[in-house]
Amino acid sequence: METQYYKQYSPALNRDMECKVYGSQGRPVLFIPCQDGRFYDFENYHMTDAWAPFIESGQVMVFSIDTIDKETWSNGGGDPRWRIERYEAWIRYITDELVPFARGMVNERNGWTGYPGIFVFGASLGATHAANLYFRRPDLFDRLLALSGIYSAEYGFGPYMDDLVYLNSPVHYLANLPGDHPYIELYNRKKAVICVGQGPWERPDDTRRLHDILRRKHIDVWVDYWGYDCSHDWPWWYKQVAYFVPYLLYSDQAA
Repeated sequence: METQYYKQYSPALNRDMECKVYGSQGRPVLFIPCQDGRFYDFENYHMTDAWAPFIESGQVMVFSIDTIDKETWSNGGGDPRWRIERYEAWIRYITDELVPFARGMVNERNGWTGYPGIFVFGASLGATHAANLYFRRPDLFDRLLALSGIYSAEYGFGPYMDDLVYLNSPVHYLANLPGDHPYIELYNRKKAVICVGQGPWERPDDTRRLHDILRRKHIDVWVDYWGYDCSHDWPWWYKQVAYFVPYLLYSDQAA
């Protein structure tokens, strides 16, 4: 499996950011690590094995990036306004810097002149971030795989709420989305999977809360609840990748 390492300065974050790219051609997949995770977690936790059939067959190139959760969602003692501003800067790093970088690379590798969207994937808090990116920016992200996530910013910010916390809390901003908002049609032209188990350390009620909003807004997402044996852990996420990725990659539905 071809692997490349990059360390690049981020103007949005005013610091160097690291990432690894797995694969030589195919559509771009953005992997967001679990809480406080690093860019090398995709490899160190053997998620490369789950994705290997899709990477080695040239169907995807996976871009694994750093979180800054220790400064933002995990930083419970920090000033909440500073934390959410820092998180918003990380979102800008992804949308304004990482996405163009990924698009440029896959276009060059595949001989394309343009690519419409990014497949965003994560588990646990990585799923929270992935879903937030997908629902906030459907102009950039056309596939979502979110495993065992929490979809309210209350997890990181408790009762604190301001304009930026609201903007990064899917259960809040989606609940208030007007029924005729153009994003709804855009979501329904894409493909998204949200999955959670009902076993140890899982929080299925958080997914049910989001699922109810999606149904009320007529937003088409495959929300799947696995059994009471399915725990919040890597071996189950490997199984879910094998189960859901073919649906997301091979669908005939237009992006």
